[in-house]
Amino acid sequence: MNPILTLLDAKLHIAGSEILWREVIGNGFGLASAIGGMRRRVWAWPVGIAGNALLFTVFVGGVFHTPQQLNMAGQAGRQLMFVAVSVYGWWSWYRHSARETGLEHRGVDPRWAGPRERVVLVVAMIAGTAVFAQLFAWLGSYGPWAEAWIFTGSVLATYGMARGLAEFWLIWIAVDLVGIPLLVRAEYYPSAALYLVYAGFVAWGFLVWTRGMRPDAQTTRPLEPAAVE
Repeated sequence: MNPILTLLDAKLHIAGSEILWREVIGNGFGLASAIGGMRRRVWAWPVGIAGNALLFTVFVGGVFHTPQQLNMAGQAGRQLMFVAVSVYGWWSWYRHSARETGLEHRGVDPRWAGPRERVVLVVAMIAGTAVFAQLFAWLGSYGPWAEAWIFTGSVLATYGMARGLAEFWLIWIAVDLVGIPLLVRAEYYPSAALYLVYAGFVAWGFLVWTRGMRPDAQTTRPLEPAAVE
């Protein structure tokens, strides 16, 4: 038997509902990645990529025949976006950790976003949601406006994490507040449960990052192109 097909088809049966093991495992990788991100460990990025690959197959349910049979373009596209941005984050954190002289070898030094960066983040969140809502509606996605909010917020939060902006934790909270009811309504229960866990976890991560900031952490450095340090 093909082990890949076995993984794709394996299901849990709970209270009369079918739940894919790959949805559970993919979200487990996501949680592990979040823990690594809170600790500023480079391994958080490749672990997250593995989870994204599994969850992509979950949210393209009409193609991979999930129990829900729903195509959630925003959630699926979000996994592809995570992979792309995570490659940059992995490279950036690896370079930073290689320059560290202490024993910890953290991937990034957290800092507050400057005023200009915050304006850019807010404008990007509003504009991105409006644009992607139209795209997801055209693709026939389930809950296009909610998906657009989640997708845009995920892009900004992942990029903020890669750049070491402490505000990325707050963006995740905004994503979770919309994601939990959407996923419950769509019957993606493991993912909804993970979002609920994240809601508390990101608050903790935010406190950990802000406590770990150096007194001289910059707050006014402007947003730079992704390929520039």
